[in-house]
Amino acid sequence: MKRFPFSKDSQIRKGWEYDRVYDQGKRLHGKGFTLICRANDLGHSRIGVSVNRKIRGAVRRNRLKRIIRESFRLQRDNYPSGADIVFAVRPDFEFSSPISICQAVEPLTCRWRGIHEG
Repeated sequence: MKRFPFSKDSQIRKGWEYDRVYDQGKRLHGKGFTLICRANDLGHSRIGVSVNRKIRGAVRRNRLKRIIRESFRLQRDNYPSGADIVFAVRPDFEFSSPISICQAVEPLTCRWRGIHEG
């Protein structure tokens, strides 16, 4: 059975790390969300989640964060590799399962690879 760890090393945790991704990252727009990606030298990807406060209720915002982190944990290959990623959720975000989020992220990852490798 394959393990899917999600350690603290897989998360963007500090404010200055978020700021660096927002300032220097490439924005990839999806339906109801934006991936902001910046290449890193760590050899693995890290994710941070930012949910707009217009999504009312802390419980709902925290649930979205958990679902997004779970999609990253289970389907890390669908996300840009070797990058710091901020998953910015807009108020019109409609996905409710890790699988549906991964399916929405996959086309953006192909665009990232084309930009990053090209």
